[in-house]
Amino acid sequence: MQTYRGSCHCGRVRFEIDAEITRISQCNCSICGKKGTLNLRVPPERFRLTAGAEALTEYRFNTGAARHLFCATCGIHPFSRPRAAPGQYAVNVRCLDDFDLQAVAPEIAPFDGRNWEQAVQGFRFQ
Repeated sequence: MQTYRGSCHCGRVRFEIDAEITRISQCNCSICGKKGTLNLRVPPERFRLTAGAEALTEYRFNTGAARHLFCATCGIHPFSRPRAAPGQYAVNVRCLDDFDLQAVAPEIAPFDGRNWEQAVQGFRFQ
């Protein structure tokens, strides 16, 4: 398992994760599609917020279960607490400072978030 460091654009929000990045999900729901996130699920024991808790702001919509967190200064969305697994973090791998998406080329699994109720049944996020 490798430790990766990530941040928002301005650097106020910083975090670390311990993970093997071989498969990530790309959701097409109304918010993920507009943000362009590529998500990796990380359990809380493998996620560390190292700076910027005070800079985070939250957006909730629809059921209110998912906590979409973003930097109040630069607006970048480094991670969320997903509806399907609110105890975990959905880390936007595009915000990892030391991860080369093209070089690693993990499997990108499309998730049909526009039809969330049907799609979540049996989907393997990792």
